[in-house]
Amino acid sequence: MNQANISPISAGVRCVCPKCGEGALFQGYLKLADECECCGLDYRYEDAGDGPASVVILLVGILVVFPALLVEVAFKPPLWVHIVLWLPLATILTLAVLRPFKAFWFALMYRNNVVQGRTGSAGPTDDQS
Repeated sequence: MNQANISPISAGVRCVCPKCGEGALFQGYLKLADECECCGLDYRYEDAGDGPASVVILLVGILVVFPALLVEVAFKPPLWVHIVLWLPLATILTLAVLRPFKAFWFALMYRNNVVQGRTGSAGPTDDQS
């Protein structure tokens, strides 16, 4: 598979290398491997920082807080009901979305040649043969 055929969304959902679309991107749950086992792309240049986590937290917050407010206004349940409903939901959503979103973020960085906060032609996609 060549680079032009791999969309960041596909690479993110499948958590695979954004260059070849075959190798695993992660070594652990959120820890990136050092390089792709298939094409050898060096993943160590990646520095997403807190970007993916910040976006996921904001999105999950929106998805959980508005229904929680609606339930509070409509039914006025005790506090323990909110804790039992919304805390597990927020945790599950965050854990389910964070890994693919970090992979998507990484694939976008790769596609746009972003390295350490700069864009340009001196990034990781250049072939230094």
